[in-house]
Amino acid sequence: MSAGVDRIFAALADPKRRRAVELLGQRPHSAGELARALGLAPPAMSRHLRALKEGGLIEDSFLSFDARVRIYCLKDGATAELRRWLADTEALWA
Repeated sequence: MSAGVDRIFAALADPKRRRAVELLGQRPHSAGELARALGLAPPAMSRHLRALKEGGLIEDSFLSFDARVRIYCLKDGATAELRRWLADTEALWA
């Protein structure tokens, strides 16, 4: 298994992070919006977002009128390596 797949699994190991991915699949969110939706304190949300970012699953950008607010969204193609690994692994059972 590659390091990329390991990072993705590690990032998705926590149920709060998986829920954050589901919310980001609906639309981009700020860290504060995600924290409120998940019932987390801002420092805890920050740690979860850092893990998702290190896993290569999300990316952030800044609002042009307020650089203090980061907007998080899913990263295009982030799960391609994981999908390849899953397909290869599934073939072992077929």
